[in-house]
Amino acid sequence: MRYQFQSEQGDFSFRPRIFTEAIKILIGANIIIFLLKIISQNPATPFFNPVVDLFGLSSSAVWPRIWQPFTYLFIHKDFLHVFFNMFVLWMFGSELESIWGRKAFLRYYFTTGVGAGLVWLVLNLSNANHTLAGASGAVYGILLAFGMMFPNRTVYLYFLFPIKVKYLVMFLVATEFILSMNTTSDISHITHLSAVVIGFVYLRYFWRWKDIRFSIRKYVSEFGLTVQHQKETRRAKLQQEVDQILDKINAVGYDGLSKEEKETLYATSRKLYRDRQKD
Repeated sequence: MRYQFQSEQGDFSFRPRIFTEAIKILIGANIIIFLLKIISQNPATPFFNPVVDLFGLSSSAVWPRIWQPFTYLFIHKDFLHVFFNMFVLWMFGSELESIWGRKAFLRYYFTTGVGAGLVWLVLNLSNANHTLAGASGAVYGILLAFGMMFPNRTVYLYFLFPIKVKYLVMFLVATEFILSMNTTSDISHITHLSAVVIGFVYLRYFWRWKDIRFSIRKYVSEFGLTVQHQKETRRAKLQQEVDQILDKINAVGYDGLSKEEKETLYATSRKLYRDRQKD
């Protein structure tokens, strides 16, 4: 995945399409599941919801519900939770998808989201009563990517205060780090930080791994062509030896061959036959 690091100093806010394809799918899925969560809520049991129990990420239920590190991204606590996550996803993710394409965007989104969830899971193996829910981790990954691609792009914080994206990302990361010290908060700040770290490593080094994989495939391909060329050269040389002996047979007959020539004809013919069998 290639990406640019700078945008023009005068660029303001964002210019995404209304809804790119992946953004439309993600927001639609989040809204549908949020509505299902509301519908499935039993007033008699306000602290239990079957949708959250089934799809939220919990160390006590992740086995055998192995889909939870993926599906927790679509579960939200309340309207404001889902609204702000989807708004930020649309605001910053639309332009990223326009540049990267749907496949690359979704790969990055779920890499940061699922990766952050797994980090949270490892750190909360002993907290069986805790459940992780929400797309905030993946959204923080999107914010980081936007900041790395357009560090000098200006956005409006709370729609009022202009700030460059790079400073906004720095401020959010610093805030999350400080808030992560509060172990009593019901917001998983460690998930946000994990997504930022995973996103940074992904964006910095993923394209290098692609180049390495390309170099390996190129080397293997070239090696295979070299081996094939050597095989063809050897086969042509053997065929030339056989042709010379056959020409002599046509001229003087088989009995006119020397013992060495007969042995060469026999051995060379067998080699050519074996090569054809392998092909």
